[in-house]
Amino acid sequence: NMYGKCGNINDAKNVFDQMSQRDLFSWNCIIAAYAQNGRGEDALELFSKLLTEGVQPDKVTFISVLSACSHAGLLDDGQRYFLSMNKDYTITPTVEH
Repeated sequence: NMYGKCGNINDAKNVFDQMSQRDLFSWNCIIAAYAQNGRGEDALELFSKLLTEGVQPDKVTFISVLSACSHAGLLDDGQRYFLSMNKDYTITPTVEH
């Protein structure tokens, strides 16, 4: 989380990749780091990997995913993820979303 907030994405990703077990918190941190540092498409790729690994996203995950879409200009994707929150994951959107 510290590396990502400081903009040091490569170190953040290295730490993430070396983790023996990744929980939702670690996934949320790395997705947010990519989203906040202008790497929206990479953030969405990580989100896809999260789902592939069977991790259930939460409202924090979707804040980062929607932020990634917004910063990368991926408005259609953002709308699709926004609708998916409630439909597929029963997460009620809040003002943060």
